[in-house]
Amino acid sequence: MKQFILLLLITSTNLMFAQSKDPIGLNSNIENGIAIQGYDAVAYFNKQAVKGSKKFRANHRGIIYHFSSEANKLAFLKNPSKYEPMYGGWCAYAMGDNGEKVDIDPETFKIIDGKLYLFYNAYFNNTLNSWNKDEKNLKNKANNNWSKLLKK
Repeated sequence: MKQFILLLLITSTNLMFAQSKDPIGLNSNIENGIAIQGYDAVAYFNKQAVKGSKKFRANHRGIIYHFSSEANKLAFLKNPSKYEPMYGGWCAYAMGDNGEKVDIDPETFKIIDGKLYLFYNAYFNNTLNSWNKDEKNLKNKANNNWSKLLKK
């Protein structure tokens, strides 16, 4: 009987944790569980878009990040919120313009106030250029739109 109660307790605890999903993780731009299309989140802060390696990978909030070095992986694990891309890794311009989740070009980015912003850049449409024309307004709108998205 004690074993049955213990099993029941473990099962219900696991179900409670399984149901409490991280809203950022659920809304993140991930492909096959990997963030930023496998690019190194820490390298951006050295003004470089560098493809990471499976060799240096870390799991944060159920999302896998790849890094180009063990040092970058350790830096990320020490302070993930410093390196995580804004708006779950979706295009910052689209989030500000209309609150949409739009894919990004991982080589089109900007660091603003110590945060990583990523942008769509394809078919002669580099949204970083549009962002730069109205950054303050778009950033405020993107923050509001992202907050609303996380509450859904």
